[in-house]
Amino acid sequence: MSQVFGVDVTTEDIIETLSFFDSWEERYKYIIDLGKELPAIDESLKVDEHLVRGCQSQVWLVPEVEPDHLTFQVDSDAHIVKGLLAVVLAAFNGKSAQSILDFDVENYFNQLDLVRHLSPTRGNGLRAMVQKIKDTAQSIQ
Repeated sequence: MSQVFGVDVTTEDIIETLSFFDSWEERYKYIIDLGKELPAIDESLKVDEHLVRGCQSQVWLVPEVEPDHLTFQVDSDAHIVKGLLAVVLAAFNGKSAQSILDFDVENYFNQLDLVRHLSPTRGNGLRAMVQKIKDTAQSIQ
């Protein structure tokens, strides 16, 4: 059974686990492994409407609006990006729109020491993923 990011795997879990690794090579491997735990999305959902603009790789983010929370199906054609999606989902998946809007994602990324270890295009893509999630949350407020 796969773990649900944001429920079974939290931001605290990821911060704590990454802190155990001494090198960024080990941290990247862990992030890639997180991406491998994401459930596959149906090919029919890989359409332009769900593409995240601003990402170097192809990234699909499919929001599902529930009465009290949002969930997201995600996928990418790049392993490291799938891992980054898992890191993002740990923060936002299964949360209320208000919780998503209130979450200090910059502080989270700073605790992970992540952005400075990504290429500028990957960093921009990471922020584009977050922005798409926050835009979805804002649209249902």
